[in-house]
Amino acid sequence: MRPETEALIIIDVQNDFCPKGLLAVADGDAIIPQINALMSEFSTVVLTQDWHPADHSSFADMHPGAAPFGVTEMAYGPQVLWPRHCAQGSAGAAFHADLHTDPAQMIIRKGFRPQIDSYSAFFENDHETPTGLEGYLRTRGISQVVLVGLATDFCVAYSAVDAAKLGFGVTLIASACRAIDLDGSLALAKQACIEAGVIWQD
Repeated sequence: MRPETEALIIIDVQNDFCPKGLLAVADGDAIIPQINALMSEFSTVVLTQDWHPADHSSFADMHPGAAPFGVTEMAYGPQVLWPRHCAQGSAGAAFHADLHTDPAQMIIRKGFRPQIDSYSAFFENDHETPTGLEGYLRTRGISQVVLVGLATDFCVAYSAVDAAKLGFGVTLIASACRAIDLDGSLALAKQACIEAGVIWQD
């Protein structure tokens, strides 16, 4: 077992981000055996779950004439417009059936506010509104976090950078993640993580 001060944070291993999902990440389900094996090493395990209302502002079809993967300006800055995905209560929003969910003590749902998206496990995309995860980890005595899941270049990387900015020691295990890589987003995400002090473990 790893020290009790270290937590595993598993980002968005949900049906819609896996093959045949509405926002599928290539080989998204291939990481699940590695993630399941990692869980046994940690006394603190957290799952995050993308959880959008039907009218979420990040959905491209909420913007007449807009195409998926385009970028629009929101009050909090640039926002990628996504295909409709992870709608609350849908099969696509459910965790992948092969993911072991029983070892997790906490599930953080994010993206549930209609007017703001949420990539990071720690903050909404305004970088100000907290999810409550930091407080949970602090009260559990956690000082180090290990991140895995989907997608590397968005929700995993944003979570890693925010965790580092909050003062946690952060490791991102890239082999237990998969990326969308939208217009070079993976390289940019890796650079941002390294500049923030994240240990990028291939």
